[in-house]
Formats: sequence, C-alpha cells, structure tokens
Amino acid sequence: MRDHLEPLAGQPPAVPVQRHPPPGGDGPDGAGPGVPGRLAERLAALDRAARRINSSLDLGATLRNLGRVLVPALADALVVLVRDPLPDVERDPGPPRALRVRHTCGTRLGRRAGVRPVPPGGDLERALARRAPGAPTVLDARRGGLAAELLGARALGRLAAGTALLALPLHGRQAALGMLLLVRRPRPDGAPACFDPADAATAAHLATHGGLAVDTALRYTREWEIADELQRSMLPAHLPQPHGVRLAHRYLPGERGAQVGGDWYDSIPLPGNRVALITGDVMGHSLTSAAVMGQLRTSAQTLAGLDLPPHEVLYHLDEQAQRLGREHHLATCVYAVYDPIAGRVRIANAGHVPPVLIGPDGTSELLDLPPGAPIGVGGVDFSSVELPAPPGSALLLFTDGLVETRRRPLGTGLELLRARLAGGNRLDPEQLCQEALRILPPGDRADDIALLAAAFDGIPAEDVAHWHLQPRHETPGRARRLAGHALRRWGLEHLAESCELMVSELVTNAIQHATRPVTLRLVRTSLLRCEVGDDSPALPRTRRAGPEEERGRGLQIVARCADRWGATRLGTGKVVWFEQRLTR
Repeated sequence: MRDHLEPLAGQPPAVPVQRHPPPGGDGPDGAGPGVPGRLAERLAALDRAARRINSSLDLGATLRNLGRVLVPALADALVVLVRDPLPDVERDPGPPRALRVRHTCGTRLGRRAGVRPVPPGGDLERALARRAPGAPTVLDARRGGLAAELLGARALGRLAAGTALLALPLHGRQAALGMLLLVRRPRPDGAPACFDPADAATAAHLATHGGLAVDTALRYTREWEIADELQRSMLPAHLPQPHGVRLAHRYLPGERGAQVGGDWYDSIPLPGNRVALITGDVMGHSLTSAAVMGQLRTSAQTLAGLDLPPHEVLYHLDEQAQRLGREHHLATCVYAVYDPIAGRVRIANAGHVPPVLIGPDGTSELLDLPPGAPIGVGGVDFSSVELPAPPGSALLLFTDGLVETRRRPLGTGLELLRARLAGGNRLDPEQLCQEALRILPPGDRADDIALLAAAFDGIPAEDVAHWHLQPRHETPGRARRLAGHALRRWGLEHLAESCELMVSELVTNAIQHATRPVTLRLVRTSLLRCEVGDDSPALPRTRRAGPEEERGRGLQIVARCADRWGATRLGTGKVVWFEQRLTR
C-alpha cells in the first residue's frame, strides 16, 4: 500500500500507513509506532475513505469520491466502467452485456473507449462474476485479455513499459455493476510498478464500498426519476385561458441531491368568468411528498368547484391533510380568486410566501396577507383579503424555492424579486415568469420551483348584462325579452332566436325549484356566455322524454343549440350555463 490515504475534506491528514515496520524497532522503545498502532491507523484511514465514498447519493459524485480516495493513495490513475445502460437495481438485471467509461482520474486512458462490449465467455465476463473479497486481478499491460477488453488494444499500446494495472469488479447488492481499473506508472528510476498483496487487499476493500455506493446511487436515481415523473404527471401540462386574464406557468425541479419536492400550481375556471389561482408546497422531499401534493391538488379542484371562499377552501384542505397524517403532511398554499368583471381578487394564505402584485403603473408590492399556519396543523382560522385588481395589473404566485437559496435568506430573496418586477412592461405573463427566474443564482437549486403568473385584463362593464328575476310564471317571458334587448345592443341579432329559446328553458327550470330570485347573466367576450343561477343545489340532468310528456326536453334543446353547456354547484345553489360562438 502507498504511504498514505488521502485525507477527507475538513478532516486532519491521515497518519501515514507504511508497508513494512520501520528500522529500529516497532515497540514503545523503537522508532516506529508499533504494530497495533499501525493497524489502528490503517483501519482509521480505511474508515475515512469508506465514509467519503458513501457521502453522496449522486452517481457522478460517488464515482468522483471513489477517484479521490484511490488516487494518489493507491494508484496514479483510475478508470471506472459502469454497465450500460444503467440497470434497474431493484430487480436482478442479469449479467452485463456492455460497460461504459463513466469516470477517469489522473489519465486520459479510456476516455475514448466509449461503450465496451462484454463478450460471452471472455475474461471480462469472468472477472465481473467474481464476488469474493480476493477478487482483484493484477494485469500485464503488455498482454491482451482482460485489459484489452476493458480499454482496447490501441489504448494499451500507449502505456509505458512497466505500467501496472489492477482490475476489480464493482458489485451491488444483487448484480455486477462495473469494473474499476487502477493504474500505476513506472517509477522515476525506471523500475516497473507493482501492486503488492496489501495494496490489492486494500483496493478490494474500497471497491466493495464503491460497488455498494454505486448501487445506492442507482437506487436513489431510480426513486428520484419515479417521483419526478409522478409529480410532473400530476401537474397541469396546459392551463385554461379564461377570458379577462392571461396565464403562464413554470416548474423547475431541484437538484437530484435534494430529491423531489411537492410544489404545485393550478388554475380553475369558476362561474361568472372568475378563475381560481393556486400555488402550494408540500413540506419535505420524497415520493410521499409528490403523492400528497397530488391528493391536495385534487381536493383543491373539488373544493373550487363548490365555489367556496378562499379561506373556506384552505380550511377544508387543512382537514384533508390532517386525515392524511398531520405530522408528515404539512403544506403551504396560496388560494386566490380573480373576478374580471368586478376587477378584484380575493386571496387567502396558509403559511406560504406572499404573492407579488404589480400595478398598472409598474409598481410592485409583496402582499401583506394574514399568514395563517401551514395546511395540516389543524385548528387554524384562515381569512380572506379582497384587493383591487384593475385591468393592466398582474399577480405572481410562487413557491419558496425561487427566493430562498443556500446562500440567500428568504427576506433578501423576496425583496430582490419585488424589485426585479417593479417598473417596465411586465404585463405579459410569460415575460413575468422569465423576469422572476432571473433572480436565481447560478448553480444547482436545493428546492424545486413553481410559478403561476396572471395578467389581469378584465371584462368591460358594457360587455356584461345581469338581472335578478323573481321566480314567477311570467319570468321566462321577461327573461327572453331582456336577453333579446342585450343581444341587439351588442349587434348579435343573429344569435337572438337560439339564445332566447335556451334562456327561456333554463329560467323555466330554475323557477320550478327556486325559493329566491333567479339570476340571469350574459357576458360578451370572444363568445357569448349565459348563466342562470338559483338557490337549489340539485343539478339538472338530461333525460329522454316520452312522446306524450310535456316536460324533460329543455336541456335537450340547450344541448342541441349551444356550442357548450354545463352546470356547476355553488355554495348557495347552482349555475347552469351555455356558450355560443359569435360567428357561425
């Protein structure tokens, strides 16, 4: 073994471990530390080396650590070959059919080797099959065999005479994962290099740790990929684009060493041309965090469909998280509802970083919302805040990975983001996302990031007609007339006949169940939308009416005449709606 093992970062240098007792004695009265002392030093050095090899869950970092431990302590250079393609170590992948050079240290040897096949019955296949601790193979660089299969004959021909090679298999828990090739160059005096039995035994011990560390890194990488795929599959690939607001989103995963987080975003259309905007972050980084994120996002969509106030949505999400397990499933969340007709936004916060509101004049502010506690704590009173959101303003919701890094505290990041978004033209939501991401420092991110940007355009009051109608027998006729007048005012006479017919049918159904005034709303955007609301929670259902029945045909007429129609249950009843294209 060489004179020393390289010390670990942040630790004192290793005590030299010599091959032979120093002259002059090996006891307390001699010049050396004695056999027990040398053995303790060797074991301590091996322990430090093993801990360094196992200090990372990333495959590349693991191989680099292996190189730092072995070079120059045991060899002048090394080449690490790992089976290609990378195996699924959760199952026995069988014997490897090819190896790829994944890392070199102290040499250019093998960098051009690329993928090396494993010939059946060859020396390389036999070497990979050896699992005994005494598995290292000392190679003669002048001959072919295993060395040629690992590096190729051309690479071997460039080695200096007297070079020593030592090959060791890297084994995981179930299968061979690759080969480790150590290189010792000839001595300066021209004497050939060699690996003695102590060197081979030490290298075999560290190769065992290296194989298990590679196995662990591959298992972690597989779990990270599954969690990342799961999380991405549960995030919306495309956001709806409701009228009166333009939306953009970004999702950036964190570095692999940080595992997968539980950040999410969503946008949900609501009755009255409103839209719900959500960002959330499940605490922790694991496959479980991604799964909990999916459950909370689904629950938020269901609750949004009930048209509950933002603080009520957070309250029910809190209950849901507690049922999942409060000590492991905490989450932060911001839930906002934008009304483009009223030009206002209503927001509630559950322990999340505050959104940034950009005004029409370019000013930006971090919204001072009641912070609340994270979802899952239980017993928290959430509250909603209503703010003006005039046309030309914008809102950015984000998770803490954007503003908090290893070197930058949260408060500094928030102020940096606010200043970045202030001034200039930030009304394009795509540009808003890009500007926000510019505050990220170079390098890996410790946390994932979710962004949701909304540019508020609003819907002008002259494009909205709204009435409250008493539930009486003459109400359907009045509703037809009101709708017809609004359409003629908008120059949509060609839609009047079909629209009046559908309005009459929906209002007729509504007054049969309503105990309070019925609402009728017409909104003109790039299409015509009509909404009829009443206080009955029972949703209408289409049914096949018999030849002699007078009832049951209203929704069939609506389904035939409208381009789209539907019904939404609200907290105070329901809304039945239909849409028509403005041009045919």
